[in-house]
Amino acid sequence: MNKLSRLTRNSLTIAFLFLFDKVIAFYRTRIITTQYSTDVQLLDTFNAANNLPDVLFALISGGALAMAFIPLLTEYLTTKDRAAAWDLFSRVANVAFLVTTSFAIVISIFAVPIAKLGIAPGFSDEQLALLAELMRLNLIGTVIFSVSGLVAASLQANQHFIFPALAPSLYNVGQIIGAIYFVPRFGIRGLVYGVILGAAFHLLIQLPALFKFGFRWTPSLDIRHTGLIEALKLMAPRLLTMGGIQFIVLARDNLASRLDQVGAVSSLTYGWMIMQVPETILGTAIATAMLPTLSEFAARGDWAGFRSTIERALRVLISLTIPIAAVMSAGIHPLVRGFFGFDEATSTLVTWTTRAYLMTLTGFTIHEIAARSFYARKEPMFPLYAVILRLIMFLGIGAAGLIFFREIGAPVIAFAEIALLIEAIILFGWLSKRTHEPIHVGGAVIKGLVAAVVGGVITYFIALYLPGGAIVTALIGMFIGGLAALAIVWSDAKQIFNL
Repeated sequence: MNKLSRLTRNSLTIAFLFLFDKVIAFYRTRIITTQYSTDVQLLDTFNAANNLPDVLFALISGGALAMAFIPLLTEYLTTKDRAAAWDLFSRVANVAFLVTTSFAIVISIFAVPIAKLGIAPGFSDEQLALLAELMRLNLIGTVIFSVSGLVAASLQANQHFIFPALAPSLYNVGQIIGAIYFVPRFGIRGLVYGVILGAAFHLLIQLPALFKFGFRWTPSLDIRHTGLIEALKLMAPRLLTMGGIQFIVLARDNLASRLDQVGAVSSLTYGWMIMQVPETILGTAIATAMLPTLSEFAARGDWAGFRSTIERALRVLISLTIPIAAVMSAGIHPLVRGFFGFDEATSTLVTWTTRAYLMTLTGFTIHEIAARSFYARKEPMFPLYAVILRLIMFLGIGAAGLIFFREIGAPVIAFAEIALLIEAIILFGWLSKRTHEPIHVGGAVIKGLVAAVVGGVITYFIALYLPGGAIVTALIGMFIGGLAALAIVWSDAKQIFNL
């Protein structure tokens, strides 16, 4: 095998660390669900309380600034010097911290009406009061993340991925400490104290690498700085794009709270979490490693390298994620039942919600690459147009599901995310037209669909008919079904070693 490229090495490194993070995250989740398996309603309240702080983090630093900021910072590192790049980072971080803090204060003041009118109107008054209290505490962690998210982006722009990819694991460690040591003393509030501790860990683990690259803080808020102005111009459409995405998250739980179904919010949270395992390990890992590289191609005008890198990545992701979704759907139920410890009704609800989300797995991975490709080209309007279409489709499908298929419950809300798959296809079509030569992935799609049928059927029948415990047979079925699927898509999947 030829020597791995820098992009491949970075992708595999990030994927491994993200896998490590997912293991810790599921351990954390198991601890929490075990603690509250007999009080799922309280768990619904905690999960709903996380949403608006998560939205604020994603808007201010985690999504809006970071993805728009990396191409600009990469350009500074490529065409100027590191001192200029750090000066720009300081100015952007200063603004992000002050804006996040201001929003956090406003949300804290109006937490009760926000909870009642926006987040979970179907909750009882007692649930709403607790939700507002937990949300206020969560905002402390959000303020810390306003800086930590940008630190991660700056390290990635410097082609350093280890500590940014390790930081989420430390975040989960903080939450585990909260669940084990704080909950017995403070109850459900102990989980939020763990979130705050985890946010601090998320920031602190990255600081040594930041200073290793010669970071110097500039204590300035001069908005006339040309780099800051350019960053804000790139951020504005990204801010609106992330606003649309995060509005969908809030709308999801808003709709779920109207189902009068205990466990609806939590099943959406955990179904999403399960789908995010392959999506993060494959889609997010590769896309994260690609953004600085694509930004370098764009800065140099190397559009042939830009297009070929995107095509190889998409072929890998499409060929792998289509069969992964099928294999997981076929064997997931015994694993959900055994892992979370819920009763059969709640476990079935989580299983079908997960299956609905898995239908969008490939769309999420395509979206990861396509969106970052546009930001690398400094064309942030295309993802904004796409997310407007997605938002309209999600609300339409979700509302229709609530009216006509209410008895299905949470899975019908998860199914509304099929809008993301449609958005990803549209975004990919736009990108293909702008890469000077079309991006060809049709072969990967066909092989992926064939592999999905073969792998899913093998998994299902082994899990159903092989003697033994349900969890063991499901795992064996998924392993054998996965190998059969991999054999079919190997010619495209092996491109992961040649990104």
